[in-house]
Amino acid sequence: MSPAEILNIYEKIKEPFFTHRRFKHRDLLPLIEASPLQKEVIGQSFEGRDIYKFRWGNGPVKILLWSQMHGNEATATMALFDLFHFFAKIKNEFTELLLNSLELHFIPMLNPDGAERFTRRTAQQIDMNRDALALDCPESRLLKKMQEDLKPAFSFNLHDQDVRWAAGQTANQASIAFLATAYNDAGEWNPNRTRAMQVICEMNNVLQSLIPGKVGRFSDEFEPRAFGDNIQKWGSSLILIESGGNGQNREKMELRKLNFLIVLKALEAIAKQNYTQRKLSEYEAIPLNTKCLFDLLIKNVEYQGQPIDVGIYLNEKNNADASSYTLESSVEDLGDLSTFFGIETFDGTGLTVHPLSDFSEILTKYKEQVSETDRLAFEKKANFALTENGNLRYFIINGIIHTA
Repeated sequence: MSPAEILNIYEKIKEPFFTHRRFKHRDLLPLIEASPLQKEVIGQSFEGRDIYKFRWGNGPVKILLWSQMHGNEATATMALFDLFHFFAKIKNEFTELLLNSLELHFIPMLNPDGAERFTRRTAQQIDMNRDALALDCPESRLLKKMQEDLKPAFSFNLHDQDVRWAAGQTANQASIAFLATAYNDAGEWNPNRTRAMQVICEMNNVLQSLIPGKVGRFSDEFEPRAFGDNIQKWGSSLILIESGGNGQNREKMELRKLNFLIVLKALEAIAKQNYTQRKLSEYEAIPLNTKCLFDLLIKNVEYQGQPIDVGIYLNEKNNADASSYTLESSVEDLGDLSTFFGIETFDGTGLTVHPLSDFSEILTKYKEQVSETDRLAFEKKANFALTENGNLRYFIINGIIHTA
């Protein structure tokens, strides 16, 4: 199937429950129960939540895919449930190929305790992706056991990354990033790692027609504690997929759809074995993931008599039960930021920075939001005013620009 055909079907079969990323383990239980695909409980989290595995396909090539190893990285979990609908509802030549060529095993939400709090780490406050050797977490031991029992030819480690990564030193936000993880310090390419790289090239080829210039490649420095690096070493071709940023859209529904698409195209390439002609040079041509973006970059404002740039982050802060969040700004850098870019960029040429306290009507209206600071200050909330010829033109409240 072509990417266009798959995307057309997607709109008809996607799981309607998901409208935001902050769902919990209990929210998945009705979806799991309703799915006609084969599924089983394969273990429990540290706090006793059931961890499920889905199985589909009768072919000779075993593949293991898991999502939400980090509890606040939920994009691929949504995409996996979309895939479950696809496999259950679509009967055509394409699904027959996959059904008869592959044996697929999916673990959605590997870290349900972290998802409960919408935090990266497990309930033990351990980063599971640095627990492949010590196996301190029951969830880590479960993943290791799945690898040992299934001995999958390919493994897909599905993550989210910070929205501030770019594809190279550019303004292009990395919507998707890949990595064929290293298996040793030397970063060598054995047949196992090479297969992972070649399948990534197939996925990148699809994405370049849809989001050109917005695909990144992680640095492959070997991390001896990481699951990805160890699974590559244990003999399964490990493919890391990271869902990054999509402009100001924080719920990542477009990236969920792209995950759905590229996983299906990767499975097709494996089933047909048509990835084998891909070259390392194609993989290395994918620009390196570079953290060079601010949520808001204000350029060329005058501050204390000098022209400077201001780089601002907008960080998600979990509300009480982590089902929602508020954005909290932080002035991350000041000065010459000419090598950085903004998800949003504002040209402040001709404008001068002033404290909000110079404008009592603004300070009064937003007094609850500016209690910490009312002026431009490093590592403080972004609250300040911008004037032109002494007149208030714009004001920034918690990192958001308002017109006076």
